[in-house]
Amino acid sequence: MVIPTIHTFRTNTLGEDSVVVIFLKQGSSSHTPTLRRFLWASALAVACLITTSVPAQATEPGTVTVSGHGEASAVPDLAVISVGVEVKKPTAAEAVEAHAGTAKALLDALRAEGVSDRDIRTESMWLNPVYKHDESGNSHLAGFHAGQAFSVKVRDVTKTGKVLRAVVDAVGDSGRIHGVAFDVADRAPLRHRARAAAFADARAKAAHYAQLSGQRLGHLVSVNEAASGGGSPIPIISSEVADGAPVPVAPGEIKEEIDVVVVYRLR
Repeated sequence: MVIPTIHTFRTNTLGEDSVVVIFLKQGSSSHTPTLRRFLWASALAVACLITTSVPAQATEPGTVTVSGHGEASAVPDLAVISVGVEVKKPTAAEAVEAHAGTAKALLDALRAEGVSDRDIRTESMWLNPVYKHDESGNSHLAGFHAGQAFSVKVRDVTKTGKVLRAVVDAVGDSGRIHGVAFDVADRAPLRHRARAAAFADARAKAAHYAQLSGQRLGHLVSVNEAASGGGSPIPIISSEVADGAPVPVAPGEIKEEIDVVVVYRLR
């Protein structure tokens, strides 16, 4: 019996798609059990050789992305009040003159309460005609409105109501109180505390996800800070106030809020 010659070759290595081909030279005898076992052993040996020659694919480390929220509060140490004057007179010249007198009275009252000139700023000024309509529907010039609005910083919050009362007493019916907002003069420490709380919240979440996935928390990849919020103006509610008594106000607390998004590697 003629023992067939076995030729083997393989294609170019293409990772998992490599191909092994084993064939018999033409003219060989029919396959015997011994020959079939020999063929299978040869094919297995070649396949193992090719498999071990293919480099292992490097796996990318996983990541976890979470958000964190942080808040910090503080007692306000600054009040920003919006006050002004407004007068109505028959002519523009009279309106401007009356406005000048009432505006000066308001500024003098603020200075008397210890408000510095650097903390007083004109926000707007106006002089507008006033029209009235008769029974026939015709409009007639009835006078002029003149006024001015100021933004005033009161650095001693406990004096806010007293300053508002001083404005009303100084200019009477020509006075206007548009609103008041409380704040902190230096927001940086408050913001730092809120940011630290937000980051700690995010890291704790990331560590928990790492634990749930059976891995450990790796290096920080990125951190992004989202929108933050602060204190908002507190409206003045009209009410009867006893003569000479400060206008009641409620400073409350100033709250800073910060949101962050962080990405960590898992290992």
